[in-house]
Amino acid sequence: MNGKPFAARSGGRQAILDRIRSRKVTSPQEIELDESRLSKFDDPIATFVESLAVVGGECHQVDSHGDVAKRLGEIPVFRDARRVASTVPECVAGNVNLEMLDDPHALATVDWTVARGEFAVAENGAIWIDGQTLPHRVALFISQYLAIVVSRDAIVDHMHQAYRRIENPGKGYGVFVSGPSKTADIEQSLVLGAHGCRTLQVFLVP
Repeated sequence: MNGKPFAARSGGRQAILDRIRSRKVTSPQEIELDESRLSKFDDPIATFVESLAVVGGECHQVDSHGDVAKRLGEIPVFRDARRVASTVPECVAGNVNLEMLDDPHALATVDWTVARGEFAVAENGAIWIDGQTLPHRVALFISQYLAIVVSRDAIVDHMHQAYRRIENPGKGYGVFVSGPSKTADIEQSLVLGAHGCRTLQVFLVP
């Protein structure tokens, strides 16, 4: 083939793209929110605990940072863990230094990741994790089990408040985590831990 059909096809594609670029679209005005109609919970902590349970996570309220390691030690799969990565050393020391690893593939055999959450959302059980606290973002998704430590004073009611709390939005990596990995693609049966962490343990600290 001499390539002419492909050239014509490419020219048509470019013409369409040029026409799209030439169109001026007026953006709609930003909708002003009526704050009085947004969710407001009398007990955000209790609501967060309930929301997290609905999405498959488990919440623990502890009295000190040191109690995080004690409570994790009561979980058999944590006691048997060989490789633990932690970005919250005041709670769990860990034995995998994320900052010393150049290749994230080395995290393929990590049993637990213990991460720091910046704040949590009562209405859906989500926790915001700032990517600046994670040398390798894959640590959240490749480990067998995940634990997140967040202050109980850093719980907002809804996602509108949550987005306002994010520092420098769009300027770096960050992610909301809500419950363990899950899917319901097969026969509409919910399966936890299908393509990520098997369980999520959240610790609310002072």
